[in-house]
Amino acid sequence: MAKKKNNKNINIYTFRFNFMWVWAGIVAAIIIYSFFGEGRAVPVTSDWNTVEQMIRQGEVERIKVVNKNTAQVYLTDEAIAAYRAGEENSLFKNLPEQGEQLNFTIGSVDILDRDVKQAITDSGLEDNPVTLEYLNETTGWSEILINFLPWLFLIGIWFFFIRSMSRGGGGAGGGIMNVGKARAQEFDKDNPSKRVTFKDVAGLSEAKVEIMEIVDFLRKADKYRELGAKIPKGALLVGPPGTGKTLLAKAVAGEANVPFLSISGSDFVEMFVGVGASRVRDLFEQAKQKAPCIVFIDEIDAIGRARGKNAGFSGNDERENTLNQMLTEMDGFQTNAGVIVLAATNRADILDKALMRAGRFDRQIDVGLPDVKEREEIFGVHMRNLKLADGIDRMFLAKQTPGFSGADIANVCNEAALIAARNNKSQVEREDFMAAIDRIVGGLEKRNKTMSQAERRATAIHEAGHATVMWMLKDCDPVLKVTVIPRGNSLGATWSVPDEERVHVTNEVLEAKLAGMLGGRIAEEVNYGTLGAGALSDLERATKITYAMVAFYGMSKKIGPISYYDASGTRDTFTKPFSEHTAVEIDGEVRRIMEEAYERARAIIEANNDKINAMADLLLEKETIYAEDIIPILGESAQTKAAKMENPATEENPTPAMAGVTVAD
Repeated sequence: MAKKKNNKNINIYTFRFNFMWVWAGIVAAIIIYSFFGEGRAVPVTSDWNTVEQMIRQGEVERIKVVNKNTAQVYLTDEAIAAYRAGEENSLFKNLPEQGEQLNFTIGSVDILDRDVKQAITDSGLEDNPVTLEYLNETTGWSEILINFLPWLFLIGIWFFFIRSMSRGGGGAGGGIMNVGKARAQEFDKDNPSKRVTFKDVAGLSEAKVEIMEIVDFLRKADKYRELGAKIPKGALLVGPPGTGKTLLAKAVAGEANVPFLSISGSDFVEMFVGVGASRVRDLFEQAKQKAPCIVFIDEIDAIGRARGKNAGFSGNDERENTLNQMLTEMDGFQTNAGVIVLAATNRADILDKALMRAGRFDRQIDVGLPDVKEREEIFGVHMRNLKLADGIDRMFLAKQTPGFSGADIANVCNEAALIAARNNKSQVEREDFMAAIDRIVGGLEKRNKTMSQAERRATAIHEAGHATVMWMLKDCDPVLKVTVIPRGNSLGATWSVPDEERVHVTNEVLEAKLAGMLGGRIAEEVNYGTLGAGALSDLERATKITYAMVAFYGMSKKIGPISYYDASGTRDTFTKPFSEHTAVEIDGEVRRIMEEAYERARAIIEANNDKINAMADLLLEKETIYAEDIIPILGESAQTKAAKMENPATEENPTPAMAGVTVAD
């Protein structure tokens, strides 16, 4: 059934013919025949002894001999009625009223003729003898059709499934025999609506510089060949999810103006053995025919995982065979002149070393998270199609979204438009962007969440404790917003913006961050004398940071400048890189650092407990307070004072009203 609209925008449902209806009708006919056909009257298969007895009783009217081997017995009307009404023999209750009633197989026509005459003589019915008829019949079309209908049905079903497999999973050519063909999509360079250029890729300035060399070589190959230079055979785009690796590859396709084949790493993997390697060969064969050509393999980690480390698979694993073929095609005995391979992954640490060596992927291009200037450019790209209100500052929004990828920023813009439409606005305003950031980072507001007044005040005390400790320590990130509105799994949150210029993190910064995380739990303990379970997330993150300080960053004097971090990911997870004695010392150092941060935060909270209660009262009244609301209670923040001391000649910069990162909840 299909739905379409007429000129009056009225939905009209029209039926479209589907070949499946024919098969459904055939199946239904067979089912109906099987259920209702068995109940109809059919001739009874009998023998000569039974028929002879019926002849002696005068119940047989005539016998028709068909093809000299089958005798069809026709009874008199009185006999038929008697048998159908009788109860002695249930076999004859369903005798047909029309046509033959019984049939049996004969061995000889002469013997049958003699036996019939003898039975008539013995019965004394010579005046009313049984008529014998002889007939030669050929099989009719209806009988042939009935005999072959099940076979036709099975053949039709087989043909239907073969056709379905040819359409869906048969490979690039669309046939069952093309399962080994590579399902690569070729970029349509003549379609301007689908063309992406470097102008459409905001940020990624360093990555674009490296990858534009490949585009320039394809455009001006003679310039490089005259100097004897060789273009890299492959480039690997590495970065977190959503940073624009695939988009950058699409831009290369739009700029290079050469054939561009795109395929996903998972497209090589199939349930049939040998299909992956076959598709790799077919892909590079297509690329050689179109050379100069670019081949883009997205999510190459699906087949490029280091060999011998696939848990649960043997050496004959299909993925390993596919990888071996990939290695041979990229740099083996055969030459792939004019074929450049681009690949993208966010898990470069698990790729096979043979795949990463020079001659295959000569360059590894880092596509990282955008900085504040790049985020401003990305906001500009995604705002082009939005109906914006006046005064939207893209730099302000970029500062509120540290750590956001390009995909996250696109989601912020779309969510802001949805929020504006939900509130029946004609334009997307700044408040809508702020609400979208809160929605993406913290989750959906749960204003209707059932909480008692005591629970709401405990939450306010908890968040006020976080804010106070972070406000008093200069190495903490500036507090910008505190709220007791439940979002996601948290009952409240303290928001802050990390320092964009901070690229070197010291132990002092991490120790201050630990104290800020523990401030909420300590504030509840000081005011209520109890320990709540709401600090689970704070304790979890604080413990992870402390273990990283001791075991990874070498920030413990007792353990020393030793790091047990494994950047390659090749270490056996069942063994520790240190002894049991060292493990005990690490645990002791983690406990010491946590206790020192705990005491540091407790001292701040006990000295400012009255201010914490005043902030909690304000939170219960307004539900959300900003930095300008905290200044009358706690005074200038330690971060502001430190900034004034470093730059005494500059005026204080106003603090933004909102933030984009949740620090504590």
